[in-house]
Amino acid sequence: MIELPEAVKDGVVQVAKLMALSALTAPKGRGVDNVLVKILDRREELEALAAAMDELAREYGEFFARDAYGVRRSEVVVLVGCRIVDFKLKQPKEAAVDVNLAMSLINLGIALGSAVKTASLHNVDNRIMYTIGIAAKKLNLLDADVIIGVPLSATSKNIYFDRVWPPK
Repeated sequence: MIELPEAVKDGVVQVAKLMALSALTAPKGRGVDNVLVKILDRREELEALAAAMDELAREYGEFFARDAYGVRRSEVVVLVGCRIVDFKLKQPKEAAVDVNLAMSLINLGIALGSAVKTASLHNVDNRIMYTIGIAAKKLNLLDADVIIGVPLSATSKNIYFDRVWPPK
């Protein structure tokens, strides 16, 4: 017999795996695959991530602690990152930004959009969080130049919206 808490956890982990698949198969500029994904699903991994976010809150603002609170309440966190790579494009002198940086970040954005679409299709609550990525980078959780985190939860109310801070 599978009890509801175990079924929810297993379901969310399965959706995280599908999100990884969506991120990795998302279209990439010039076909260059510079996207990386890692899934954190153990309570001790989530707590280490949240603790790093709490540390960062002291320097960068309490919104890191607010997001850490969300990580602690999550079942899983999906990390999606990218490496800044050379797309072998001749850059116009008039370009406002470095083309390699722009293309790399566009790939990351498309991968994130594909991943969260997959979560949404499976009714798993999520939110794209830059704060998670900063902490993940600090902890060297993913060998990427830029990391974004997507916490996942399946409860009767989405814990990532209408957030009251500090919690009561």
